[in-house]
Amino acid sequence: MKNFFEAIASLFNELLFMPYQMLTQLESFSWWLANGVTFVFLTIGFVAAVYWINQLRQFDKSGEENKNPSAHSFL
Repeated sequence: MKNFFEAIASLFNELLFMPYQMLTQLESFSWWLANGVTFVFLTIGFVAAVYWINQLRQFDKSGEENKNPSAHSFL
């Protein structure tokens, strides 16, 4: 059983965490490149938030939403 858990630890340490180890080594070379993944995810989140807000405004202007307090059973 000990070998099984050591194999799992080896899998994570030597294979699955390798991209993160490369990013930590890249940080000494360039902070901007090392944080590129973060910037990509922030950009995706920002674009999604802007799209969502625009969709909410569009539905609010069209009057499709039933704003009656008794429209929802949980109110």
